[in-house]
Formats: sequence, C-alpha cells, structure tokens
Amino acid sequence: MNFDSSPIAAIATAPGRGGIGVVRVSGKNISSIIAAVCPAKGAPLEPRHATYTSFVNADGSVIDQGIAIYFKAPHSYTGEDVLELQGHGGPVVLQMLLTRCLAAGADIGLRMAQPGEFTHRAYLNDKLDLAQAEAVADLIEASTEAAAKSASQSLSGAFSKTIQELVDKITALRMLVEATLDFPEEEIDFLKQSDARGQLTAIREALQRVFSQAAQGALLRDGLNIVLAGQPNVGKSSLLNALAGSDVAIVTPIAGTTRDKVIETIQIEGIPVNVIDTAGIRDATDARDEVERIGIERTWAAVQTADVIVHMLDANRGPTRADEEIAARFPTNVPVMRVWNKIDLSGHRPAIDHLPDATHVYLSATDLLGMDLLRTELLRLVGWQQTGESLYLARERHLVALKSAQAHLELAAQHAAHDSETTDPALDLFAEELRLAQERLSSITGAFTSDDLLGVIFSRFCIGK
Repeated sequence: MNFDSSPIAAIATAPGRGGIGVVRVSGKNISSIIAAVCPAKGAPLEPRHATYTSFVNADGSVIDQGIAIYFKAPHSYTGEDVLELQGHGGPVVLQMLLTRCLAAGADIGLRMAQPGEFTHRAYLNDKLDLAQAEAVADLIEASTEAAAKSASQSLSGAFSKTIQELVDKITALRMLVEATLDFPEEEIDFLKQSDARGQLTAIREALQRVFSQAAQGALLRDGLNIVLAGQPNVGKSSLLNALAGSDVAIVTPIAGTTRDKVIETIQIEGIPVNVIDTAGIRDATDARDEVERIGIERTWAAVQTADVIVHMLDANRGPTRADEEIAARFPTNVPVMRVWNKIDLSGHRPAIDHLPDATHVYLSATDLLGMDLLRTELLRLVGWQQTGESLYLARERHLVALKSAQAHLELAAQHAAHDSETTDPALDLFAEELRLAQERLSSITGAFTSDDLLGVIFSRFCIGK
C-alpha cells in the first residue's frame, strides 16, 4: 500500500440494506466538506457531539436526514479530522451521499478509500499499533463468541502490552551485556554479578507462556479443518450430521452416496471447526462411474490439507486390509484419529483408547453414543486446553515471530553457557542474539515492519475500515 495523505471517504457499513448506514470521511482540514454536505443552521458541528441534520446536494436538495458527528484531530479513530454521516441504510442512498462527499471534497483531493486505509492511518498516526490494527479485522471477522472476546482483548492492547514487557526485559539485559563489552577492563564477572542467566531464563519462560496463549488463540481465529475419510458406507455422513445437529449430508445404505466434499462449520467449545465429509475411498477400478472416481481424488486432496484426519471404520465389521491401505496413505505430519462407528451393532461401549498407532474412539453416530468423547479428543489432538488465562487471537505471522524470538534466545543461552575457568562467555554473540530476539518481537507491534508487509495486512481489511 503506497501511502497517500489525501483525504479519503467510503461507506463504512456492510453492503446491503439496513436501518442505518454510515459514510466516513477522514483527512486534514475537511471543514469545506462538512459545510457543503451539512450546512450549519445557526452553528457549525460541535466536535464529538451528535447532530441531527439534513445531508444536502449542491443545489440544496436533501439527500437524506440523519446524524452527523465530527471528530477533530487528533481525537478520532484515524488521528485526522473525521466526519461520520449516519443515514438510512439503503445502498442507493448511501452511494448518493458518498458521491456528494467526493464532489464536495474534489478541490482538496478527496478520494475513495482503499481497503483498510482508515485503520492504516490510525496505525501511522500512533492511534493503534500493528497488533491492535490486525485485531480490528479479527473482531469484524470473528465467527465465534470466544474469538470475538479474544480479538477484543488484543484490540484493547493486552497482547501488545505483554509483547512490550518482554521487549523491555530483553532491552534491559542487552544494556548490561553491551555495557560489559564497552568496558572490558573492568574485571567483573558479568554473568554472575547481574544474574544474566537467571534473567534470560525468566524471559524465555515468559515467552513460552505467551506463545502457548497465542497458539491457543490462533485456533480460535483460524479454526480447524477436520476431514472424515474412510471406505464407503462406514458412517462418515452420519457422523457429519451428528456433529452438525442436522441432516446436512445424505445418508443411505448405498455405498458411494457422497460424491463430493460436504463442508459444515460447527463450534466445539467456542472453536470454529470445518468438518469435511468426503467420498468413500475405494480402488479406482471399483468406482461406479467417473463422478465417483473424481470424488475419491478430491478426498485425497482434502486429506493433504487437514488439521486432523478422522479415519472412519466399521466397528461391527472390524479392521480390513482396505482400511490399512487407506491409513498407509495418510500424511505422516497430520494427527489421525481412528473412529470406530456402529458400536450400536457391534456391542462395544463408548470409549477412547490411546494406542501407539493412533487414538481410537468408539461411538455410534446414529444413536449419538460417544459424541462427547469425540469432541473432547479432537480438541486435545490439536493442543487445545481450557485455561483461565486470557488468549490472544494471534495470526500466523505472530506465531512465526514468537518462534523466531524463542530460537534466538535459545542461542543466546548457549553463548552464555560458555563460561568456565578456561573459556570466557561469548558476550558479543550473546548480545547479538538478544538484539535479534528483540527485533522479532517488536515486529509484532510494528516497530520493525516492512512497507510490503503493511500493504498485505491492510489490503485484506474491508473498505470503510
């Protein structure tokens, strides 16, 4: 995103019809737009006060009537002068109002906002740091109550504050190390006198706690892709219906009923879960037609992108060679759960067995026996833990930065350990690894962030935000 400081305008509410719609304008000195669209009747708009008024065309005709709110810089969302016009939420009315604003502001270069440009300006004007700016989009896109709460937590600055506390601790340790490097003639055992190792250990432990919370939050943000795979007629569609609580997939005794992926999004303890029912897997030569063969190919494609593979088996029939051949083709880096369905026919009781090859769950999708065991085990497999701690709705780049910082602190610990009667600690390398760890953590809040990355982040926002 190439930053252009020209005033910007956009419709800030979602497309479609609604009771209220908002047009937002932001920029330096937008008084001429305010005077043109909301002509004062006795007094201009008072900053941060809602004023019921008419929104008018250039010829004085009324476009709509609604609430106008003027936020004078720097006391606004973007840090610039902001005008919000709240009118009726019809798309035609809002487009007329936006067109009028653009025409009224043509002499000062008013233009349409790019996606995320209002929030980008808030970031550039120090109203939000980068993690908080990302939390704005996450809050808008949250698909569960838990995700919304965690996004709100990050938007309030809790995640940024935690990261900054870690940065401050690393900075303090760097100051001690670099002071020792600057005055080598002082015969002071730096590592012992300042307890550098103890400080580093405390920082690494704190960073590990933050990473755990962020990884949990990433589950809330991104959700899980769970693929149901197995031979035809073992109950995959029945299990999907049981998890969804409705008949979203056709279930018949005829093998090969499911020809393509059927995806249903559910929630398990507040985590969004995409359950993907797939075509039953059998040898391509046994497929009834070309459609089923393509469906089987798509099943294997879905398996490759799964977060968890649920291998469905028939408990009444027991394991078969075909089941083993299917299992042998699963990716080795994806957790697999063996789900033995139809225990209502086999006589098994609902149970979980943690065996060396995989976790085995015994259930009946038709009678809803063992479903709670399945839900609990799915979350355990992906590392979800119910804790009383607040979670941060972390993004992939946050996790990458945290992992990188952990790696640099691990190297710093190794350099600090080079301390014996015959070997001096490698303080210069120790200091460098601390600097790199600090830089990686600071990239989360935007202190060290490339313009290219900013463009990618804000371009994914909706227009008007």
